Amino acid sequence: MSDLKFDKTLTLSFGVKDRHKSAGWYREHLACQLLYDVPEIGWTEIATPVPGVSIGFAEVMEVKEARTGGCVPVFGVKDIDTARASLESKGVKFDGETIVHDGMVKLVSFYDCDGHALMLAQNLQGS
Repeated sequence: MSDLKFDKTLTLSFGVKDRHKSAGWYREHLACQLLYDVPEIGWTEIATPVPGVSIGFAEVMEVKEARTGGCVPVFGVKDIDTARASLESKGVKFDGETIVHDGMVKLVSFYDCDGHALMLAQNLQGS
């Protein structure tokens, strides 16, 4: 048992060129909703469709490429093929084909407007 007493929330933080543009991209492509914008500290935060999970955008001068071992948020979807087709129709860039691990999971990587890697996953267990 942890003494940390977690509150069942998780905020992912991304350095971005333009926090308003990034928040708009996530609203349009991943159905996120604006939580708040704090101009004084250059921070915008959105709620994802996953309860308790939000994404914060901090403006930085230069967005650095991901390094080995970086975090890649993985969004679970019910139908990865439909989700991918929807994002591709909006011009979202994907990294290769959808990978299928029979009886386990389907995975595909894609990128947001700042080049941050994200993934979609479809659970195949029990299907």
